[in-house]
Amino acid sequence: MPPDELKVRARRIAEELLTQGDLHVADQLFAPACHHHAPRPIASGAYGMKRWVAALRRAFPDLRAIVEDEVAEGNRAAQRLTLGGTHTAALEGVPPSGRRATWVLVEMLRVGPDGMFAEHWCIWDELSLLRQLGAAPTAAELP
Repeated sequence: MPPDELKVRARRIAEELLTQGDLHVADQLFAPACHHHAPRPIASGAYGMKRWVAALRRAFPDLRAIVEDEVAEGNRAAQRLTLGGTHTAALEGVPPSGRRATWVLVEMLRVGPDGMFAEHWCIWDELSLLRQLGAAPTAAELP
C-alpha cells in the first residue's frame, strides 16, 4: 500500500471513528484478529476497537480527534492525535466531572496482506487527562 494511501486509512480513525463516532468504520479498517496493544486492555479486532471508542464517546460525547503528525512507510503508519471533549459520564471509574479536557494519543498501525490493520499500538497521556478531570493531583499539588 502506498504511504499516502496508508495515511488516509489511518486518518479515518481520528476523523470518522473517534470524532464522528461511526463505529462501522472499525469493520472497514481493522482485521477481525487485529491485536491491540494499549495501556488498558482492548479486545481483538474491530469489535474491541468499537467497544473502546463507544466507552470513550460515552464519557466524552463531544469528542474531537485531530491528527497533529503522521508518517507512513512500508506497511506501517504512526500518528499523534490531540483528543478533546467534555467529560459528562464515568470513564474507567472516574465519575463525570463536567470538565473539558484535551490529551495526546500516539498510535502505530501495521497493515496486513488484506489491506486491513493487523496490529495497533496506542498510548495516551493518561496522567494529564486524569489531572484535568480532577482525579489526580496536579504537579503544583504534589509535595
